Amino acid sequence: MKDVKRIAVEIAPGVETEFTDRDRAIAQVVEWAEKSTRFPVVIFGPEGCGKTAFLRQAASGLRELGYDVFYLHPLDRAFSAEVDDPDVKRLFLDLVRRTLEDERWGRLAMAVFDLVREILKKRRRRVAIIADDVFQAIGLDKAAAYVKGLLNTIEHPVYKYEGIVVLVATSEGISRREVGRHFWAELRPMWNMPREGLQQLYEKLPGPKPPFEDVWRWTGGNPRMLGLLYENRWDFGKAVKEIVAKKDLTADFIRRWGKWLVEAVEDPDALWGRGAPEELIRELEARNLILYNIYYREPQFWVDSPPPEKDPELGVGRYVAWHTPLHREAARRALKETGLS
Repeated sequence: MKDVKRIAVEIAPGVETEFTDRDRAIAQVVEWAEKSTRFPVVIFGPEGCGKTAFLRQAASGLRELGYDVFYLHPLDRAFSAEVDDPDVKRLFLDLVRRTLEDERWGRLAMAVFDLVREILKKRRRRVAIIADDVFQAIGLDKAAAYVKGLLNTIEHPVYKYEGIVVLVATSEGISRREVGRHFWAELRPMWNMPREGLQQLYEKLPGPKPPFEDVWRWTGGNPRMLGLLYENRWDFGKAVKEIVAKKDLTADFIRRWGKWLVEAVEDPDALWGRGAPEELIRELEARNLILYNIYYREPQFWVDSPPPEKDPELGVGRYVAWHTPLHREAARRALKETGLS
C-alpha cells in the first residue's frame, strides 16, 4: 500500500494530533485512486464517528496521489480547489467568495460539474470531488438529483478523464434512504473507531483522565463524544444532559414513544421487525440517535472496519445501533426524567 501523509486534526478545542488509525480506510482511498470509483461513494454513519476527518484525509491523500481535488463542506464553510489549472482555481475561489456572501450553497455545489468539465477540457486529468454534508446545504429534496449528476460526471463525461473519485458523506439516515432508492451510488457505512484507535486519541488529551475502559464504554469509539467528555471535564452526567438538550428529547416526544424507547435502550433491535412505528424510526434517524438497518458486517461493505456483530454494552444490535452509548444514555435519562423508567 502506498503511504500518504497524515493530516492534522483537532480532537478537542486546542488539542491537535495527526489523523489516527483508520489504516484500512486510507488503503481504500489508495485503491479508489488507482481504479477510480465506479459510482459516487456515499458514506454515512454515526454522528461524530470521523467522517469529516476521513474526507479531509482523503482529499489530502488524493492530491498527493496526483489528483485535482475539489473539496466542499458547506456547513463548516470550508471549500478548496487543489488543482493545477489557475483559471479554474480562480473561478472556484470567486464562486466561494460570492457564496459566502449570499449563502446560496446550492450554486457552488452544482458549479462543481462545470468546473470539472472546464478542467478536463484542456487535457486528461485525475479529478476528485469530495463533498461533506452537502445534502443539508442543497436540501434533501435535491439529494438524489445531485448524486445522479455526480454519476453522470463519471459515466458520461463531456471530456475524457484519466481517473475520477467521487466521495460524499452524510450523517442523516433520511438522506441515506432517499439516495438509496436509486442505483446511482454505492452506499458505504462508516462506524466509530476501534478501541486501539480511540485509545491513541485519548492519550493525546492533557490532564487527569478517568480510566480508558470507562471512556470506551461511554463513547463506543466515537471521537466527537471523546471531545465532548473532555470539554465537560469528564463529567459523564453533564455530557448526557447536553445530548438530551441538543437532540430535543422533550417530555412530549418521550411520552409519545415511551413504550418503544424503554425497550430500545435495553436492546436497539427492539426497533427491528417487531412493529415499531416508521415515524419513530425516522425521528430517531433524523435526530442522529440511531443507525437503522445496519449492513452486513463483511469488511467490503464498509469504509474502514465494521462494528461488532452485536455488543449490548455499547448499544449495538444486529440490525439497529445507537450512535454511541452516550446517545443511548441520553434517551434513558429523558425516560427517567419523564417518569417512564
